[in-house]
Amino acid sequence: MPLVPAAELVRAAAAAGTGLGAFNVIHLETAEALVAASERAGLPVILQLSQNCADYHGALEPIGLATLAVARRAATPVAVHLDHAEREELVDEAIALGFGSVMFDGGALPYEENVAATARVTAKAHAAGVFVEGELGEVGGKDGAHAPGVRTDPAEAVAFVEATGVDALAVAVGSSHAMTDRTAALDLELIARLHEALPVPLVLHGSSGVADAEIARAIAAGMTKINVSTHLNGHFTRAVREFLAARPDIVDSRKYVREGREAVAVEAARMLRNFALTEG
Repeated sequence: MPLVPAAELVRAAAAAGTGLGAFNVIHLETAEALVAASERAGLPVILQLSQNCADYHGALEPIGLATLAVARRAATPVAVHLDHAEREELVDEAIALGFGSVMFDGGALPYEENVAATARVTAKAHAAGVFVEGELGEVGGKDGAHAPGVRTDPAEAVAFVEATGVDALAVAVGSSHAMTDRTAALDLELIARLHEALPVPLVLHGSSGVADAEIARAIAAGMTKINVSTHLNGHFTRAVREFLAARPDIVDSRKYVREGREAVAVEAARMLRNFALTEG
């Protein structure tokens, strides 16, 4: 199965009214786990590399090329996406490497600056045939689009999409990044209003803090792309910790990292099935 553009996967899920899992790559083992999850579930997945991930690895190219290679070997449709890029040059690099989609995160910028920067990025990406996700934060950008209490205004969202030309929009509806408990309550009525008002698919960031049933309700209300990172990181770390506690003699890191990789594969497959509203 060749590498698939994220545009194809996102638009198909939006048309079907189902959710699509977009999971963050931390290192090569995460990418391998997420492709395994996709193959086990028989469902597509988006592998996301964030600006933080690129910075951790010292540059986007090494981890980006590795993730693209893993995706190309998948037996199921897999897309590779740049997540939360605040630097325009990082978007340019992702496009040059062969990423099929990018997210420019101007959510912390004042509204007019966000519009200008996002429109600039979108024009370059579209010229290369690349799908663009934007983010609309609080006016003034004080705490970003996913700070507690921030909500996306539907009228402003419509104006933002029209002004920037983005293909999908990350919206603030009650979730928050880096939550380790799944207790966030989403504004389902707002999701429905945004879905009705906007011509592009909606993206839910911070989904690690949202329970399965609440995510299902959000998808039914109109959410399409469901981003998860922290929740899967927790499964990886717990599996490694448990293995090392039981086997303190082990020094070969492959033996305990393998446990983390398998734990992510199991949970990611389960989440993909849930997002697609299938049994499992």
